Amino acid sequence: MGAQAPSTAVERTAIKKVSVRLVPFVALMFFVNYLDRTAVSFAEPNGMGQDLALTAAQFGFASGIFFLGYIVLEVPSNMALHRFGARRWLARIMVTWGIVSLLFTWVSSSEQLYTLRFLLGVAEAGFFPGAILFLSQWVPSRHRTKILGLFYLAQPLTTVFGAPLAGWLIGRHGLFGLEGWRVMFLFVSLPAIILGVVAWFYLIDKPADAKWLTPAERDWLTTELAAENARKTGHESKHAKGDLRRAFGSGRVWTLAAVYFGFVYGLYALAFFLPTIINGFQDQYDTTFSVMDKAWITAIPYLPAAVVLFFWTRHPTRHGTRTWHVAGPAVVGVSIPLALYMGSPAATVAVITVTACAIFAALPVFWSVPSRFLTGAAAAAGIALINTAGNIAGFASSYITGWLKDWTGGYYAPLYLVGFFMLLSAALMIVLAARHRTDEPAAAEHQAKEAIG
Repeated sequence: MGAQAPSTAVERTAIKKVSVRLVPFVALMFFVNYLDRTAVSFAEPNGMGQDLALTAAQFGFASGIFFLGYIVLEVPSNMALHRFGARRWLARIMVTWGIVSLLFTWVSSSEQLYTLRFLLGVAEAGFFPGAILFLSQWVPSRHRTKILGLFYLAQPLTTVFGAPLAGWLIGRHGLFGLEGWRVMFLFVSLPAIILGVVAWFYLIDKPADAKWLTPAERDWLTTELAAENARKTGHESKHAKGDLRRAFGSGRVWTLAAVYFGFVYGLYALAFFLPTIINGFQDQYDTTFSVMDKAWITAIPYLPAAVVLFFWTRHPTRHGTRTWHVAGPAVVGVSIPLALYMGSPAATVAVITVTACAIFAALPVFWSVPSRFLTGAAAAAGIALINTAGNIAGFASSYITGWLKDWTGGYYAPLYLVGFFMLLSAALMIVLAARHRTDEPAAAEHQAKEAIG
């Protein structure tokens, strides 16, 4: 491809149909996925922490051990998806994690909580990188940022809608004789099982099998994707391109994994501890919030984040991905420690909102990068490897944030650490771009347009 050639009518209708038919459904799956893995953050300050006698470090460990379970099967799960097809494998993942999530309704000790969180990670292993890989296999690279941006909207919107939903469910205390936080676990788990069954019949593995596309649209997508994969596998470079060994041996993949680590560290430090921080406003500022008040305050940073994400991804879609599309938001996210010095709940949440906007703006653009130079088994393994680094960050941020809170008595050290990792991500992204330009000075025009940097 040249420098963003004008799109044809077939191209426009094919991309629109993929955007309408597949992206909302996979985004809904992601919505339920993220709600299930973060439901524990709503439960802890609303009864679970007291009922199970959890310290901040214990809650952080329970939150983070999910990611250890995820890591165990991350790469094997994505390789299985590549082999058996997204329809079967994503459906299997959803039903399995829905069943495990349902068991949280009856958890009665910290040890049981640890066990179920670990098993939830095992059950969910491969879903997110599998969804990224699945969507990446449906559209050429020049449309990928837009598609992944629409998909990624589900993550901030999970908190926008999920936090009030969780608050409302927690308020149903006594339903079926259960505490409110148990009622919440019961009702947020069932949609995963239902969607998993629907996904088995609804999803389609590749454009060539999509009956809802016209023959011309199927041919165009199949031809474009095949040509793009041929360029990636045929281009001689130092980058991973065609097999498992090269994916794991690629310095570019490992650098992207480190960049992603920094973003996810900040993401989950906020996701798991923001409800607890908001709960602490009551003592810090001598005020009182109802369960629904706390739920709505938790949701505040994520609505602007969704809006910023949507508009931020439009520029790289039209003009090509550049280093600053990822590194710029990371630099903005360094401001998170300023939240510690604000004099009111509103000012504190405002700073946290800026950080949330920065993280969510960068992530969908970031995920358009690996599939630009990986294909086939290497894409499955490379994307899973990068996401594994994110899951390590999820565990580290959850446990370290809780441990530092217990050790220091406040969130100063944890939030400074978030700022450090955001700065590290920005620096690594800039280094990666500079190295890529040095390694491939004679890259073709389409690669200069489509490759990061």
